Amino acid sequence: MFTDWILDQTIHTMPPAFEICIPQASTATPKDSKPYTQYHIVLRLPLSTREIKKRYTDFENLHAALQAETSSAPPSPLPAKSWFRRTVNNPSLTEERRKGLDTYIRAIVAAEDARWRSSSAWRAFLNLPPGTNTVNENGSLSKDRRPSSGVGISDPNQWLDVHRELKSQIHTARQQLKQREAAQTAQNQHALSAEAKASLVRAAVNIAQLEDGLRNMGGAGKGGEGDWGAKKLGDGELRRRKDMLAANRKEVEGLEAVLRSLASSATKGKGAGQSAGGQAATASEGDKSALFSGASQGPKTSGRVLGGGPLKETERTRELDNQGVLQLQQQVMQEQEEDVLSLGKTVSKLKDMGILINEELTVQNEMLGLVDQDVERLQGKIDVGRARIKKIH
Repeated sequence: MFTDWILDQTIHTMPPAFEICIPQASTATPKDSKPYTQYHIVLRLPLSTREIKKRYTDFENLHAALQAETSSAPPSPLPAKSWFRRTVNNPSLTEERRKGLDTYIRAIVAAEDARWRSSSAWRAFLNLPPGTNTVNENGSLSKDRRPSSGVGISDPNQWLDVHRELKSQIHTARQQLKQREAAQTAQNQHALSAEAKASLVRAAVNIAQLEDGLRNMGGAGKGGEGDWGAKKLGDGELRRRKDMLAANRKEVEGLEAVLRSLASSATKGKGAGQSAGGQAATASEGDKSALFSGASQGPKTSGRVLGGGPLKETERTRELDNQGVLQLQQQVMQEQEEDVLSLGKTVSKLKDMGILINEELTVQNEMLGLVDQDVERLQGKIDVGRARIKKIH
């Protein structure tokens, strides 16, 4: 897993953690009341984008709550309310008010004084988690650059969304490393290496968030809610998610090792290539073939040569040194072990299902036996009744 130092070095290259704006307005038409105008507040968070719809009355209530809670008016005033005109069926007034409200919320977010955006009224207005600031000096959503237990993931469904994004980032990093192996110029190699490193850093940040989320959801009390309102997970589900996260962490570590080996091999190859007249650092297939053929033309021995010569390079082993090939082999073996474990779990589940089916069939057979006994007893009563009827006749 990436260290805290790598997170500290790369956090400033990541996009801002929180953006807010009001891009549009629409008209809502409820059945039991008059139509009204609602304004779409878009919150772009690090992991998702949310949209909240608010009326102008909601902004008025927010403004009053902010003044009451902070004893000071927000940095920007609300757009004036019109007593003789309505925004419904008035596009110019709607657009004018939308711009005014957009300026109002942006001013609260951008203000040096954080008391308005740190208030409970502001968090309730935007449906933010308790204890969360909108932004701080470095532009992040929480008070710490890394996710803390106080503002981490508290919902199991949100945890799964973040985990899916983590898997996507790992897949992207793997594809970028494959493209980097196939790149023919040093410029493309450096660009793809930087992109792969950025993807792995984002994956490491997500792993830290997921770990904090599991701690939140695993430490719930008797009421079924953990600290800061986190929902509790069962022990079995918690272990399953921990296993998933451990597998993702190992995969990220393996990709990081491959990236380091590629970088070291490229550095060595660059020096050799430049000394030969400034050629590219990447060795061509012809050079590799000539190297292997030259080695095979040495003194021949009388014994057999197992394997028929050196194996051909693949896209995954090209330009890897011995350490890189070893790391790649260990990663492939780890993936195979994970596949075997997953297959074993599936077989175990099928076995449990088979045992349950067998027990159910046993119960059903016993019930069928009872039914047969009832049928025989009923048939005996019918035979007795028929005999008595014959005597009557």
